[in-house]
Amino acid sequence: MPSYPFSEIEKKWQKYWKDHKTFKAIEDTNYPPDRRAYLLDMFPYPSGAGLHVGHPEGYTATDIYSRYLRMNGYAVLHPMGFDSFGLPAENYAIKTGTHPRITTKQNIDTFRKQIQAFGFSYDWDRELATSDVDYYRWTQWIFLQLYKKGLAYETEAPINWCPSCLTGLANEEVKEGCCERCGTQVVRKNVRQWMLKITAYAEQLLEDLDDLDWPQSVKVMQRNWIGKSTGAEIDFTLAAPHEKEKITVYTTRPDTIFGATYLVLAPEHPLVMHITSKEQLPAVQAYREETAKKTDLERTELAKKKTGVFTGAYAVNPLTQEKIPVWISDYILVSYGTGAIMAVPAHDERDWAFAKLFGLPVIQTVASEEEWKQKGAAGDYRTPPQECTSADGYAVNSGEFTGLPTREAITRITDYAAARGFGKKAVNYKLRDWVFSRQRYWGEPIPLVHCPSCGVVPLDEKDLPLALPETDSYSPSDTGESPLAKIPEWVNTVCPHCGAAARRETNTMPQWAGSCWYYLRYLDPHNSEEFCSKEKEAYWMPVNLYIGGAEHAVLHLLYARFWHKVLYDLGLVHTKEPFTRLVNQGMITSFSYQRKNKSLVPADEVVQTEDGTFKEKATGEPLERVVAKMSKSLKNVINPDEMIEQYGADSCRMYEMFMGPLDMSKPWNTQGLIGIFRFLEKIWAISEAPLIDCPVNDTSTPENAEITKLLNKTIKKVTEDTASLNFNTAISQMMIFINTLSKSTAVPRFAWEVFVKLLAPYAPHLAEELWEKLGHTGTIAYEDWPLFAGKYCIDTECTIVVQVNGKVRDKFQAAMDAPKADLEAAALKTEGAQRFLDGKQPKKIIVVPNKLVNIVI
Repeated sequence: MPSYPFSEIEKKWQKYWKDHKTFKAIEDTNYPPDRRAYLLDMFPYPSGAGLHVGHPEGYTATDIYSRYLRMNGYAVLHPMGFDSFGLPAENYAIKTGTHPRITTKQNIDTFRKQIQAFGFSYDWDRELATSDVDYYRWTQWIFLQLYKKGLAYETEAPINWCPSCLTGLANEEVKEGCCERCGTQVVRKNVRQWMLKITAYAEQLLEDLDDLDWPQSVKVMQRNWIGKSTGAEIDFTLAAPHEKEKITVYTTRPDTIFGATYLVLAPEHPLVMHITSKEQLPAVQAYREETAKKTDLERTELAKKKTGVFTGAYAVNPLTQEKIPVWISDYILVSYGTGAIMAVPAHDERDWAFAKLFGLPVIQTVASEEEWKQKGAAGDYRTPPQECTSADGYAVNSGEFTGLPTREAITRITDYAAARGFGKKAVNYKLRDWVFSRQRYWGEPIPLVHCPSCGVVPLDEKDLPLALPETDSYSPSDTGESPLAKIPEWVNTVCPHCGAAARRETNTMPQWAGSCWYYLRYLDPHNSEEFCSKEKEAYWMPVNLYIGGAEHAVLHLLYARFWHKVLYDLGLVHTKEPFTRLVNQGMITSFSYQRKNKSLVPADEVVQTEDGTFKEKATGEPLERVVAKMSKSLKNVINPDEMIEQYGADSCRMYEMFMGPLDMSKPWNTQGLIGIFRFLEKIWAISEAPLIDCPVNDTSTPENAEITKLLNKTIKKVTEDTASLNFNTAISQMMIFINTLSKSTAVPRFAWEVFVKLLAPYAPHLAEELWEKLGHTGTIAYEDWPLFAGKYCIDTECTIVVQVNGKVRDKFQAAMDAPKADLEAAALKTEGAQRFLDGKQPKKIIVVPNKLVNIVI
């Protein structure tokens, strides 16, 4: 068998594509709008570790689909770039003294080389990096549009703060309450921040999800993150000596107000220190300090034990006129609702746990439908319930509202409170405004100036970009400000409005900023006059298919949708949503090794025994091989460079797609890759054999008739599966065809040419070479996709399985839709049936047309 020279072939065609700019996208108006496709990958962060084999999975999927669409007459935009601002590069700079720009460029060069080795059909003329000044000029420009629209504002906001690193941390950078960098206990600290008013778009972000072809799980996550709820705001007046004060609570169940036996405030609530009694002050202060060490996620964890402190103050329940105590607890967030709740322990799990812990009263105000039927309005509901229930029912112990169904009671009590001036209907969202500033260097400078006379003044758009200054010091300042604050020649400037001495904003933007709109810059990456021309935006948008990891299900996608909606309202884009269809590729995992206590052992600390089991080198402890996420620490990362060197890019591409459905997680197994390599070797071997010329879809010989039928079925199957992104089953069908073709004495040229076209999106290097060997000039990338002839896809025969008592004993061929009697007779004559019947008469024969006959004896 001739050797398959994949290395030579792949280098040759990658050079051809580069030299000829084969995949350069052009806004050709000869393509109507329904024949244009914008296919987008979630662009990578160029870390120093480079790619592992999990990264190219989504890239391969979009590439196959891009190539398939080009062959079907579509104009295709398929770009790639790098999300290159962010903390990892800055952390590395602090550690090594190497400028983030240098390491970022090096990492991008590595990533680009690795990505190009796969032969993806990107238009590399559109490559971008979010840290390039020509790119972030327009990120700054979009920020100014947000600012001018009133969607950016300055405030003091509580953040995760590391007192050692002197910087704010994202929730993801806090591990078990400690800084991921240095291990210091994190605290909550009020820091001057810039915020974006994403809450102004909460309703639009929620409503427009319905029109998107996205995974339902992602839609649910976004809906939960936005967290819309309808209810009421109710005012509780405080009892003496604070009777001039009131606490406003938000509740989705105003019908339960008669069972509100205490109030709970967030420890940061502005009234806490004002209303706390002298006796309770030390305990309240201590509790507030302890709360400041916790993240919002830790505070709201449902399973955690409830804690709290009594303030010494009381409020008056406006419906019962009873005095009820006011407590503080960290399970209430000042950022949600009003930062205060009325606690109804009988009908809220968290309130129930809190009341039980501190011995607070429990009053039932809702009876279940079954209880109401048994007791009715005259029943005794005074005994505290034995368990909490949040279900709807009928109001009890609720004065004039007793007996009302829950939904009606909610409406009536809300209206009652509104009519008397202590309540109103309210809609609330869990979504908070976006903390948009970071106290770091490696990010986009915020284009604002602080003037003593004029206040905050935006830079004139003509003065953009505001470039990052050069510096050798990337550590935060002693005040916790960005490293930019330590560069006086950059910070000190003049006010764009009045010309007086002023200071630049020293916080930088978060990494999310650059990824909010990169899909628009791809449309027009070299435009120095505007972020994107309207003509090009109208030509390509919206993105038809967006593929990336599920880890971006909320934040990136939510932020990008928010910015896009603002740009839509400003008339700068013509669609309300950026991404029509979203697919999350599954994770590619790797084998790792686990001790009995479930802890994982790095692969280089494991030995395999003679009997095939595994044990730890140092201790000899038996280990179980398990599937785990690829991790440098576990030494289970598979390097794609090594795989390509040994088996070729086409083998890696096809294996990543053959492993299983695109959206499912699956373990990497190099033996499976070798299997795909053998498949491509078989294809190469067939290409070395002579071809016979005969008419298209020739059926003049039994062999050609079989090939023609299987070829058309393969065209149909590969077409349908590629269009629906079911790449694994398309590859399976190609394997069936090649296995049959490899047994033929002569291969018809028409069948081979068609197959090479089907192969082209999946193994493009090999397909290009085979196309050239067939005598064609130029690239196969824009050849017409094959069409199948329906008459050859209709089966006239099928395989009938013969079972005896439910177990397979034989099989035979029969005409499609053959009569049941004929199938029964044929099954009884088979050798397998005869052997197991052994002269006995069957009790019953079950026939499933075109599938099986089950003989019961």
